[in-house]
Amino acid sequence: MEIVRPFVKWAGGKGSLLSQLTNFYPFELNNGIINKYVEPFVGGGAVLIDILQKYDVKEAYAFDINKDLINCYNVIKNDVESLIQELDKKEKEYLKLEMDDRQTYFYDVRKEYNSYKLDEKINIKRASEFIFLNRTCFNGLYRVNKAGEFNVPCGKYKNPTICDFKNLRNLSSLIKDVTFQYGDYTASCKYIDSNTFVYFDPPYRPLSVTSGFTSYTKEDFNDDNQKELANYYRDLSAKNAKLMLSNSNPKNTNKDDNFFEEIYKGFNINEVSAKRMINANSKGRGEISELLITNYKENEECIQENSILKMAVSN
Repeated sequence: MEIVRPFVKWAGGKGSLLSQLTNFYPFELNNGIINKYVEPFVGGGAVLIDILQKYDVKEAYAFDINKDLINCYNVIKNDVESLIQELDKKEKEYLKLEMDDRQTYFYDVRKEYNSYKLDEKINIKRASEFIFLNRTCFNGLYRVNKAGEFNVPCGKYKNPTICDFKNLRNLSSLIKDVTFQYGDYTASCKYIDSNTFVYFDPPYRPLSVTSGFTSYTKEDFNDDNQKELANYYRDLSAKNAKLMLSNSNPKNTNKDDNFFEEIYKGFNINEVSAKRMINANSKGRGEISELLITNYKENEECIQENSILKMAVSN
């Protein structure tokens, strides 16, 4: 099968970090001791897709509090051909228009998308609107306001791919046995045992007052939420599950900020390099450090430095 990619652009998506994250996967994935994978904040699904393509996982469960995102996954899983028909229609209609008319088309779709809410059944029309908006909006950014309405303006792409039919079909095949469930991260608890690898990619703690981006849903994720997640992480560790969690590194802006060392005391705190992918100021898109917290020791050699385990990646 060809390499499968996430179907959606997602702020904080892990596609560019996979080459680093792979080095931190528990070795039990390779020998089959771990045969279950759980992702409580699935987002764009880059790590889920990577795991499913590389390892013989018998069970996989993915959760998110973005109901529309989960709807898209379930539509791709269960009725990808109908979704392709809807997206192909939108792509042909959109691309034949001049830029001003494209903007009108975009805002008409956005208005329709915001005019109604999902029910409990999978909704192909809404999935096509979600993907269309994501592929044509500014910077591929998904953001909602406090009312839960998508509010990103139209982008100015010359020839955006709205219907990536080949990747959608490949993704549908890859996720056919994955359970996608709408709910917060605690809904994952009953599926996790000692044979499970769990990867957490929660909304990141902002590095500054202005850098926060947690509006994938109308709810925010503050420091109290981060502490609650750390307690949940500790509870799962007591079940002997293998756990890995990503978050921002506050030491990028304040070397004395020990927030994560305190709430994840006793676990392994590693650093990986990342680039800011979404920032209005192009000067703010440089390389920064992110944290990767595990409850197991990695196979690679680690170096102790300033209470943070830095991984020595061999080329």
